[in-house]
Amino acid sequence: MERPHGLRTCLYDETQLELVLAEMAQGLVTRLDRADPVAVVGILRRGAPLADRLVAALQRHHGLPAPLRLDLGIKRYEDDLTLLHPETRLEENEEQRALDLQDYTVVVVDDVLYTGNSMLRAVAWLAQKQPRRILVVTLADRCVTRLPIHADVVGVRLQVAPPDVVECNVPPYEPTFRIELLKLEPADSPSRA
Repeated sequence: MERPHGLRTCLYDETQLELVLAEMAQGLVTRLDRADPVAVVGILRRGAPLADRLVAALQRHHGLPAPLRLDLGIKRYEDDLTLLHPETRLEENEEQRALDLQDYTVVVVDDVLYTGNSMLRAVAWLAQKQPRRILVVTLADRCVTRLPIHADVVGVRLQVAPPDVVECNVPPYEPTFRIELLKLEPADSPSRA
């Protein structure tokens, strides 16, 4: 997909985000019970490599044993916030259907918490797997959810104007780890449904 046109401002660079990620790992480890098995679920696309980075920080700095790691494909918006589907879609495969998360603490990781639709869909699906607990982690919270969803661990809180887009650039999808604010040109502004 071609990146939308507009004015981009770097809010956090890679060095700053590594510190944010370390603080997120610290915040998360205080919420984990070492007796419970842990599953870390990344929301595709950028939530998956963020989940990997978070797991690495938890293992490196806090000695967390290797957790169960999986990813969920959930889609509602395109990266520029253009509505793709009126309902939030979750792509489930056979392995995920058979997944048993009973007694697990499940950590769901996404890049941006915006309206809450994607995260609510993920949490609802995971709740059917009967984990002991579900924790939500997001790198950037726009603080405008429309649904009763909140993040237990937040990297940064960004209160930006509704037409603006928070872009989390996460390797391997982008060359550098950074958060940018995109002020769209009028022709690229997302439609609001």
